[in-house]
Amino acid sequence: MRGDTVRVSIVVGVQYRGRVETRELRYFVAVAEELHFGRAAERLGIAQPPLSRAIRQIERRLGAPLLTRSSRAVALTEAGSVLLREGRAALDAVEAAERRARRTALAATGQAGVVLATKAGASGELLRKLLDAYAAEPDAVVVEVLLCGIGEQERLLRDGRADVALLHRPFDTTAGFDTEELLTESQIVVLPAGHSLTGRTHVTMAEVSELPGLPLPRWPGPGGTYPDGPGPQVRDHTQLLQLVALGRTCVVLPESAGAQLRDDLTTVPVLDAPTVTTVIAWPPHSRSGAVAGLVRTAMRL
Repeated sequence: MRGDTVRVSIVVGVQYRGRVETRELRYFVAVAEELHFGRAAERLGIAQPPLSRAIRQIERRLGAPLLTRSSRAVALTEAGSVLLREGRAALDAVEAAERRARRTALAATGQAGVVLATKAGASGELLRKLLDAYAAEPDAVVVEVLLCGIGEQERLLRDGRADVALLHRPFDTTAGFDTEELLTESQIVVLPAGHSLTGRTHVTMAEVSELPGLPLPRWPGPGGTYPDGPGPQVRDHTQLLQLVALGRTCVVLPESAGAQLRDDLTTVPVLDAPTVTTVIAWPPHSRSGAVAGLVRTAMRL
């Protein structure tokens, strides 16, 4: 699939006069993200004059200005903001289609397996059982496991870098995927070993949120920004558990996570925490027999 021959139709709320090619869309996204023609041209590996001409051509086709230019600054118009948002999604879809097409072609020749994305430190026992059970199937292929950070499985599945993923509701979004539920479980709070709550039969979310000296951690949101709050900023499971062991935070996790914890940590059930459901998810347009086989094996478990 050639990026300069695919045409993408995008509605930007203006009079529509033509189609934007993916090559041109990449040019516009680079300028819109950099807000500087020179930096965008350097990023794209082209000269600045043809980049400026390409942006003007897109504006003529769409019948509206996308950027305001002055001697000192470049800014997006309202139509430009819409095209940036929709254009990113369109380019992601094209790249996902290319990846899946390449893997499908390789799979037909026996040269490719299945890529499974899962959050590092989550569903460890379930994942082990799934991989062992699937490997025993007569038509099994190689399963490549991508261990991800918080919330990354969904993005890898959407952009085609993964064929299937283990997601966790209500934390992960499953909209747009086909899914099957595998496991629903309660949650526990993970505390430093020897904490005063050790030995309790259960605690409540209110007690957890008010633990002195152990503020809940802060995870990165969209765009990698952290919400305000007193808890430490965390990026991955290993960092998180070390901060808990050091007495800097506590964390509420699915009950199955307790089976893999270090000796310097302890757990207590959280009575009123929402249950967590692990699902196996895949794109609805997938025609991969290997993905179907992996899903069937997961459902049997």
